[in-house]
Amino acid sequence: MSTPPATGTARQQATRALLRKAGIMPVVTIESIPQAVAVAGALARGGLQAIEVTLRTAVAMEALGVLKREVPDMLLGAGTVITPEQARAAVDKGADFLVTPGTPPTLAAALSRLSLPVVPGAATASEIIALMHLGFDAIKLFPAQAVGGLVMIKSLAGPFPNLAICPTGGITEANALEFLRQPNVPCVGGSWMVAAEWVNAGRYGEVEASARRASEIIAAAASGAS
Repeated sequence: MSTPPATGTARQQATRALLRKAGIMPVVTIESIPQAVAVAGALARGGLQAIEVTLRTAVAMEALGVLKREVPDMLLGAGTVITPEQARAAVDKGADFLVTPGTPPTLAAALSRLSLPVVPGAATASEIIALMHLGFDAIKLFPAQAVGGLVMIKSLAGPFPNLAICPTGGITEANALEFLRQPNVPCVGGSWMVAAEWVNAGRYGEVEASARRASEIIAAAASGAS
């Protein structure tokens, strides 16, 4: 078994705290800097406390630096991190945390040496075990619905009782609460509150309204309300 890095315990405590604080993680694809600022502002006004900017567009990395300045109170994450180089660049831009869709060995090893929170992606028990050997005890289950959804999450609780899971992929406003009610799910990720049709049309009021409903889902999960 690999030895976790010296920063592992502190990093994992910070990762779990971040996931609990976020509750619902908006996964956002940005096409321009003004769009990035407008989307983040709408999410913040709606009560959400974190944003995951996917590194899928040419402006995404630059957007991280801008958002760090423009929306300083929001936890800023870089998502779809698939190389160690992207991870280092995102850290340099001020990202508060990193998220991967999957985590091959080379990337996992590089991420394990970072001190900031990381939510590495996994889809199987074998992948989860490999990540745990590197000191990770919080993972992103992706694509969550495609690999089993709630049944998968409940099944993982048996062999991995101390594992925190952030399911992403197929999570919607309609099913988010059911996922958040699972003891091993402190946070879910999704893009329903940043629908492309709203963002592309500049309908940020709808983004804010959806974020507000997401905040109510978080509150309901915390209180045990239906």
